Amino acid sequence: MRSMGLDVGSKTVGVALSDALGWTAQGLKTILINEEANEFGFDEIGELINEHEVTKVVVGFPKNMNGTIGPRGEASQVFAKELEKRFGVATILWDERLTTMAAERVLLEADMSRKKRKKVIDKMAAVMILQGYLNSQN
Repeated sequence: MRSMGLDVGSKTVGVALSDALGWTAQGLKTILINEEANEFGFDEIGELINEHEVTKVVVGFPKNMNGTIGPRGEASQVFAKELEKRFGVATILWDERLTTMAAERVLLEADMSRKKRKKVIDKMAAVMILQGYLNSQN
């Protein structure tokens, strides 16, 4: 049984999966969504949950630096609840403050071009969210 990590934005959802033992997170893909048109990629996420036998989804929870919850954090809470309702999986909201900046730093250190970074940054952030959660459990 695997865990899935999601970095939910307004235009994309980065997706990561754990290995079967729950030790490591690997980036899977980035799903294009359109928050304004109420297109959140749930069908594609559901297919991945079924295909990979996911039992737990760790959703990045972007808190403000002072710990308060803003509009993006509220959107993540709604997203997590919808995943539970649609797919019957447990969801965990995981503090993702600075995750995207850390992912950007890793990609910069790998000397990746701006164009390539833009394509993988959300997937890399999902890996960092999921790996942080997995590390806290092991």
